[in-house]
Amino acid sequence: MTLPSVEKLYAVIDGTWPAFAKRAVGPWVIRIDGKGGSRVSAATVEADFTNFDISDAEAAMREVGQVPLFMIREADADLDEMLAARGYQIKDPVNLYAAPVARIATERPPPVTAFTVWPPLAVQAEVWAAGGIEQGRLDVMDRARHPKTTILGRLNDRPAGTVFAGIAADCAMIHALEIAADHRRQGLARHLTRAVAFWAQEHGADYLTLVTTQANEGANALYTSLGMTLVGQYHYRILPE
Repeated sequence: MTLPSVEKLYAVIDGTWPAFAKRAVGPWVIRIDGKGGSRVSAATVEADFTNFDISDAEAAMREVGQVPLFMIREADADLDEMLAARGYQIKDPVNLYAAPVARIATERPPPVTAFTVWPPLAVQAEVWAAGGIEQGRLDVMDRARHPKTTILGRLNDRPAGTVFAGIAADCAMIHALEIAADHRRQGLARHLTRAVAFWAQEHGADYLTLVTTQANEGANALYTSLGMTLVGQYHYRILPE
């Protein structure tokens, strides 16, 4: 089975983790969302542009109270160079992974380990908050279109982890997988990933996909060990204040 292209996965990110609003400004798409993270506040270039056009994007982002931030995809080498020359710094290089759902949905988590929940429970919000995933990102989850879900993970009869997932086109995408500090390195992230795969399969998705930072060695090792394939990379450029 041919895996989805990196260009398709950019659209899946937008579809499953949507900005509050998007605005076309010349060749740019300006994403507006002050508290949902880089994925929902980074501008992208969608047409031919010049160095002068960058100033228009910067002004549009500042107008809505956001620091100038651009998503640099694999075809954006020229933009990357121009932004570097303007003093922009690299932020959060990430890896994009994908796998056929059937490859991951092979072994269900142990009983009473993973529970499909929508809307998320207060205890899930607590786990996310402890990991730095606060209300702005919960708002992104809330406005994402269905099908979507969260999965609550439990270990030793205690809430121990949580994850959000949504589907766009034929791809399910994992977001905000967080394991409570006291419950890490016990296999729960693997169980939650497989639980998402089974949910995705039941809702008609063909592929399981996700984004993780290149610096997160544990996450990259987990997804590789599950049989997921690195299909692309991107990073952000941010203007230091």
